[in-house]
Amino acid sequence: MRGLPDALRKEWQRRIPSRWRIFLIAAIGGPLAAFLFAWSGIYNVAASRGHFRIVEWALAFVMGNSVQTHAALIKEPPLDDPNLLILGASHFYTSCAPCHGGPGQQANATLQNALPPAPDLHDTAERWKDREIYWIVRHGIKYTGMPAWPAQNRDDEVWAVVAFVKALPKLDAPRYRELAIGNLDPAAVEDLTIATCVSCHGGSNGLPRSNLVPILHGQSAPYLALAMREYASGRRHSGIMQPVASDVPPGAIDRLARQYARLPPRRPENPSFLFNIRDGERLATEGMANNAVPPCLSCHGPNALETYPRLAGQNPAYFVARLKRYRDEKIDSTDGAAIMRPIAAKLSDQQIQDLAAYFAATGSPGR
Repeated sequence: MRGLPDALRKEWQRRIPSRWRIFLIAAIGGPLAAFLFAWSGIYNVAASRGHFRIVEWALAFVMGNSVQTHAALIKEPPLDDPNLLILGASHFYTSCAPCHGGPGQQANATLQNALPPAPDLHDTAERWKDREIYWIVRHGIKYTGMPAWPAQNRDDEVWAVVAFVKALPKLDAPRYRELAIGNLDPAAVEDLTIATCVSCHGGSNGLPRSNLVPILHGQSAPYLALAMREYASGRRHSGIMQPVASDVPPGAIDRLARQYARLPPRRPENPSFLFNIRDGERLATEGMANNAVPPCLSCHGPNALETYPRLAGQNPAYFVARLKRYRDEKIDSTDGAAIMRPIAAKLSDQQIQDLAAYFAATGSPGR
């Protein structure tokens, strides 16, 4: 028995070359040492202490290369639409700036003491390509405070934020404020919930500043309250609206709905894109019997159920984008979406534009 260790050692040396012995020792000893280090509790996980420099470098190196790799094949859409910029600015002001800050807007001091603190995008946004910012905003970053986008199927909203973030380094405080909230003075609005709504959807002093945002003026209160509750529950998908709606107290939802229902609707207008209002009117009043498409006004006219939206007077750009998402993507888990998806699937781009033109030209939603 005394000779057994010796025999084992000689067999080890005979069978395994020295370089492989070193590798095996490292492979077994390295993880064991790491486990013992973690088990000991010596490493300080306090955010107040920060990381070792080598850890900071390694995390930044891994993150940067991961984002570049996963974003490499993303197709970037045009981002020069001012309506896209305004939509992204409004969301950034309320949801992103508490962590990142903005021109003339301080980040929350508590959030800045997270590890790592959120970067000042006014200084760092230019380092990233559009598609890389899109990937970060949509998917978030592990082991940081950067969350994923709440509605993963709403690429359109993510690109709006990208458009704004890319413009951010060129903005001063007045221009930033103008894009984000227009002429709204949050300090003068006692109800911050109303201030948040007005910054995007407008209010008694005007309509939405971005044509990608729906006009709520003159809609029925039951429909608006239902939509808010669907956003709050996540059944209606929107990374912009879901966080806002979930923060509104239940009693305030009905009050907000009544307030917007009382506002005067938009006046008729002729959209600027190619359209045929008469073809849109025919679809809205007659539908397509040979293709099982009902008349739009049967559900969305002035005499329809109050829990259905009125389409007259709606922003044409928003109307077109919404119908195309129903047609081309699976959005929302609501009863309304289940009705709209098969109908929208039978409409061409031109028919959707014709309908948008007709409803924009009719002006008042009515009830």
